[in-house]
Amino acid sequence: MILQHFRENWQKKMFALPTQTVLLAVSGGVDSMVMAHLFLSCNIPFAIAHCNFQLRGTEAELDESLVRDWAVRNDIAFHNVRFDTKQKTEEWKKGVQETARILRYEWLDMICREHGYDYLVTAHHANDNVETLLMNLFKGTGISGLHGIREKHGNIIRPMLWMQKADVLDYAKAHDIPYRDDASNSTDVYLRNAIRNRIVPVLDEFFPNVVSHINESIPRFAQAEILYQKAIAEERKQLLEKRGQDYYIPVLKLKKKEAREAICYELFTPFGFSAAQLPHIIQLIDSESGRYISSDTHRVIKNRDFLVITGVQAQAADMIVIEAAPCTVDTGKYRFTFSVEDRPAEIPADPSVACLDMKNIEFPILLRKWRTGDYFYPLGMGMKKKKVSRDLIDRKLPLHEKEHVWVLECNKRIAWLAGMRPDERFKIKGSTKQALVCRINSIPE
Repeated sequence: MILQHFRENWQKKMFALPTQTVLLAVSGGVDSMVMAHLFLSCNIPFAIAHCNFQLRGTEAELDESLVRDWAVRNDIAFHNVRFDTKQKTEEWKKGVQETARILRYEWLDMICREHGYDYLVTAHHANDNVETLLMNLFKGTGISGLHGIREKHGNIIRPMLWMQKADVLDYAKAHDIPYRDDASNSTDVYLRNAIRNRIVPVLDEFFPNVVSHINESIPRFAQAEILYQKAIAEERKQLLEKRGQDYYIPVLKLKKKEAREAICYELFTPFGFSAAQLPHIIQLIDSESGRYISSDTHRVIKNRDFLVITGVQAQAADMIVIEAAPCTVDTGKYRFTFSVEDRPAEIPADPSVACLDMKNIEFPILLRKWRTGDYFYPLGMGMKKKKVSRDLIDRKLPLHEKEHVWVLECNKRIAWLAGMRPDERFKIKGSTKQALVCRINSIPE
């Protein structure tokens, strides 16, 4: 019955066309050896690939020999590789399982490309599917983690997801299929093993046939996710407005949403925010301007009527020495140009251009980020002193934009609040013959 079901399921789902070729990932364990036997019995053309991670000494060598001998005996093309997994683990500074997974899939993908295999086939079954769902649920991955393992995703096919582990073992026994047990599977060293060995059996005591019942629900979860993602896409369209490199979310609109927590989860997690940060982000909605929450890559800042998502900027180039003009300076977000020109007939009204009297300029000059305590004498205020911080507040500049404000300093005096206002002490006069012309422009994304 298992063989018949496998054949019918393969044909019904049309995982691959008769003209297409598949590569089976076979470890030597019962799952993958049963999979190879099913393909052989159904006369579906295939090849075999085996990875030896060299983590289990002689046991790994015996795994490799078993798979190779089976392939030779049945006249099946065989590919294998040996990895120095321990070295790669140290080099990449990742866990052993993650390192092995990366090595495995990179190599399998290369074999598919080099030999023209259309699909890679793995032996994941119903129990694997339940374990994956539970792991995602416990990690708080949201609804996207509830669809479990997909039967077909890209060029990867998993045709055994309907089979439970008991079915696999029964089939192996009935057909006297050789396989090897990995002793590490009986330990709880890895998270998946702990769920398999300790959590699922307890669930099965209270909810008999729990694996079967959860697997029946997984397709419905997957379909619910499709509807959910369509609704979320519409919410993003209504709430997320891109302005330059930042994203603005109107607070009033967000407050009116019924499923506000779910919407916030989907809006903010793509920017590196965790589920644990979600309550703090929601608190920002009613907080005062200037409050913010940070992820590794972004900040979400309350700025009056908006939550603003902006990138966390590196602080490496906060000060640049300008030895002479003409010159051009890029700061990442802005491009500054400096040139010495004859006194302009008319002073530009554009705040992105400043004309400073060359008589008061002494090189080198300093272009730097503004600092707390900075002050200047804004042009047009009759030599009235003003703190830069106060000027930025008066301009109602959001916090994330304040971080990008630069000043031009000459002899420890601020000559220009870049893109906003020159200093009265450096203004063009009737006696001015030459001007230092300073320009600031945003660098396109």
